Formats: sequence, structure tokens, C-alpha cells
Amino acid sequence: MDTDLSFSSRRSPVVCLHGCVASSQPLASAVGLDVLKRGGNAADAAVAIAAALAVTEPCSTGLGGDAFCLFFNGNTGEIRGINGSGRSPKGLTLELLIGRKYSAEAPLPVFDALNVTVPGAPACWCDTIKMFGSHKLTFQEVLNGAVELAEVGFPVTEVTAHAWTHWVAELREAGKELGGDLLIDGHPPKHGQVFRNPALAQTLKELGERGKSAFYQGRVAQAIIDIIIQHGGVMTLDDLSSHDSEVDTPISTKYKGVRLWESSPNSQGLAALLLLNIMENFPLKALGHNSADYIHILVEAVRLALTDAKTYVGDPDYVTIPLQSLLEKKFSSQRAQLINMDRAMQDVKPALMTGNDTVYFCVVDSQRNACSFINSTYMGFGTGLVPKDCGFSLQNRGANFSLHHNSVNCVAGGKRPYHTIIPALLTDCATESQQPQLLASLGVMGALMQPQGHIQVLLNMLEFGMNPQQALDAPRIYVEYDLKEDKWSVNLEEGIGEEVAAALRRRGHKVNWPVTGHKRSQFGRGQIITLGDWWDPSANHSDHPTRVLWAGSDPRSDGCAMGF
Repeated sequence: MDTDLSFSSRRSPVVCLHGCVASSQPLASAVGLDVLKRGGNAADAAVAIAAALAVTEPCSTGLGGDAFCLFFNGNTGEIRGINGSGRSPKGLTLELLIGRKYSAEAPLPVFDALNVTVPGAPACWCDTIKMFGSHKLTFQEVLNGAVELAEVGFPVTEVTAHAWTHWVAELREAGKELGGDLLIDGHPPKHGQVFRNPALAQTLKELGERGKSAFYQGRVAQAIIDIIIQHGGVMTLDDLSSHDSEVDTPISTKYKGVRLWESSPNSQGLAALLLLNIMENFPLKALGHNSADYIHILVEAVRLALTDAKTYVGDPDYVTIPLQSLLEKKFSSQRAQLINMDRAMQDVKPALMTGNDTVYFCVVDSQRNACSFINSTYMGFGTGLVPKDCGFSLQNRGANFSLHHNSVNCVAGGKRPYHTIIPALLTDCATESQQPQLLASLGVMGALMQPQGHIQVLLNMLEFGMNPQQALDAPRIYVEYDLKEDKWSVNLEEGIGEEVAAALRRRGHKVNWPVTGHKRSQFGRGQIITLGDWWDPSANHSDHPTRVLWAGSDPRSDGCAMGF
């Protein structure tokens, strides 16, 4: 497999006045922009992009996965969210798995049908339109762009073609086969090859016509259950029909005059906020961007934040999470150096540490509504199970559950797992009598890279004055817990100096440098749209505080930002 992926070009940030979209696929961005131009708002365009990406990047997202949404109301300043994560089948219990000879030491294979949780994305799409949409376009009209891509076909982009091939190979190595709807004559499509998915087009049409019931009841629901049962799973029609989204009350923290908003548990948004709280204790700008001192502090802070998240975050219906006390913690450099967190991370599965198989995208419209949205099937195609004549694969999000009985994330029937996917918004720190002002919609996807990515690109703007595109272009750091070696490791992307890697090794860090080519996928793929150039210390912000939209799209993906 060709692993060469050079980064030899540059992009300017997209600047526009009326509306802007940013996603990991140009055709999906174009679909979202078209919805804005036809009178839809940010929520309408976000769902249109979600559906288009389900067609064009099925190795990362789709109707068989989950989604989270954060929405900023430009008129009221209110921020609300939707938790579109599904629950495990009611029959999936720890006792059942033990009875099938699985344990914490010998967990079930990641692609097993028992890891299918109820897909929450279709309900999240419907509820996003219902709660936040303009209601100027019907749901069918919102989905039309995706339907056309599936019916007529589209040329597969470079990074997506690589991921498609990779995950087909991973499934086959595990003795699994991806459903034929997502292959061409039994093979993954190549870069530039036109791919059609008429089965998915039909499913999207039915969803547009009948809403949630078209997915969670009837033909599609029965096809989902049939293939899961056929492969040893325990999901039932009742598990599907009883699913619904939950309104999410976002959580936030302050940092030097701004406020970062994240989805609440069962998502890992808490990890990003804890990380930002820790980083506020240090003179980051003086240390220098991606210097050895800066990265050392970031690594220690990530270890603390992820360990707290893994200790406390689970389904809030099953565990009480002390959010306020955790967010009020302030950490010192001494504590970061003294605490040994390895034991707390023993519960992290290898599956949780891998993969870059999610789509994040964002939209800001002319009314300055913003929609920050993320959608995923978890590990590539998830389980690779494709319900008959449906055109999508089923996620394996249940692989995130723990089989340790005392874990807050222990598997149980009807429970949502610790969830990695998180969208984010940034506002100013308004007083109680003021309406908060939107500063940015942003996100970086990729398993446990996500909270790390959120904070790195945010600090690139806040501390180092980078514009949104520069903030995404800059080399990143990914801190992970290596289960095989029972220690933390630090992955440094190409562009970070060799002398920095050497200095970190002298401090005792296990360093992987340089990470190049397609392996850069571990650092995530992000999108950012800002209102105004507040990140530029030399700009006269009073001249154009929020009129101009600035946007960037990650060079590690195939996508782009577009505006008008």
C-alpha cells in the first residue's frame, strides 16, 4: 500500500461575508454551501454535509454511526446541543460476555457484531433540523444533495481512497468482509474512481420522506437486526424503536477572556476542558510554539486530563460525574510531574487509541448561527456489517466499553459508552446580563487525539496569533498510552525539529519522530470557522469585529472551506 503523502503546498484562509462551510470533502462542502444559498441556515447545511459525507466517506461516517451537534443561536446567544450517541442492546450485559468466554484480559474482537450500538446519527440529523433548522427547506430538500451523489456517483478522493483500502484490509485480516454495497466488484475504489451507492440513495430518500421511523422501524430496522443476529449479536427491534436523541447541555471553561464549549458526558468533551485548565497555568507564548518546553507541558497536561476523563466519564444515566468540581481543579507543574497515571489508563482498550475515522465539519450562516457537528462509525467501517439493500455499515462503538466490573464505563444493557467524538464552539466570556458573542466553530477528530487537537489548534490561535488555516497546518503532537509497553508515548509530526525530539527524550519521554505520510492521520482532521480576526494581535478589531468569516480546512484530509 502506498504510504507517501507529502505536504508541499500551502493554503490561505477562506474569507467571506455571508456564510461559510468547512468539511473534509469538497463535494460535501459544496452541498452544504448550496443549502445556505437556497435559504437554509447553519443547521440545515450541517445535516446536508453529514449526509453527503455518509455517501463520500463511508469509511469514516454514515447512518450506521453516531453524531453530536452543538448549535449557537445568532439571535439569542443560546448554545444547545444534541447527543446523538446510541445505547448498547438491552441484552448486552457483562454476564453475557463472560458467558461467551470474554473478559477484561481477553475482550471480544473489535469488529464483532456484539459491538454494534444503536446508530444515533439518523435521529440526530432529524432532531437537528427540527430543533435548530430554518424550516424553510424540507428534510427531503436538505438531503437531496447527498441523494444525487449516491445515485449519480462521485470520484473518490485521495485520502479517502487510502482509508477505504486500509479498513477493507483490516477487516479481512480479522476474517471479516465488508458488505458489497461499499465495494466495486469486491474491491475498494481507487483514487479518482467513480463510486455509486444506489442502496444508500434509497435509504436517504426514505429518511427524507418519513423521518426517524424510516430508519428505526420498518424495512431498514429489520435489515439491521437481521444482519446483526446472523453474526451473533443481540440487538432487537425494540432496541432500535426505543432510541431517541438527547438534548445536550454543553459544558465549558474560561481561558484568558474566552470560553470553550464542549459536549457533556458521555462524550469526552470534559477532557478538552480539563486540558485547557491545566495549560492556563503556564506562560505558553514565552515558551515558544512546539518548543521542547511547550510540548513537555502539553504532554504532562494531556496525561492528567485523559486520566481524569477515563476515571470519571461514562453514561450519566449510570454514573454521577462531578463535573463542576473537576472543572474547578487547578493543576500545578509539580503535580503534573509527580502523579503516576499509568494505572488509571490500564482500562483503555487498544481500539480506543487508534484510528482517524470520523468526520468533523462546521457551518456559520448569514444570521451568525453556527453548527459544530461530528459524525462517526468509529473504526473505519465499524463492524463492516452492511444491512441488506441499505448502503451503509454498522458502527462498532461498543468496543469502547470496559469489561472491568468496577469501571464507570463497564458494559451494560441499554448503556452509552465513553464516547470520543466531540464538536466545539468558542465564545467570549459574557457577563450574566450580556449575550455571548460567537468567536469560532471548531473541531479536530480522531479518537483520543480529539481533546488534544481541540486545544492545540485553539492555542495556536489564542497564544501564537495564527489564522484558522495556519492553526490547522501547524505540526501536531499526539500523546497516547501504549498498552504493549505499559507507558505513555509522544508522537511528533514531521515539521517538529529533531532537536525537540531529542530534548524530550532526555526528559524521559518515549518519542516517536517524525510521523510522516498517511501516518499523519493519527493527528486528526480539523475544520475552523472564526467570526472576525480576533486571533490577530496586530488587527484593528473595532473595524470589522464579526462581519468577516475566516475559515480553514485540515491539509491532512481532502476537504476545503467554502464561502459566499
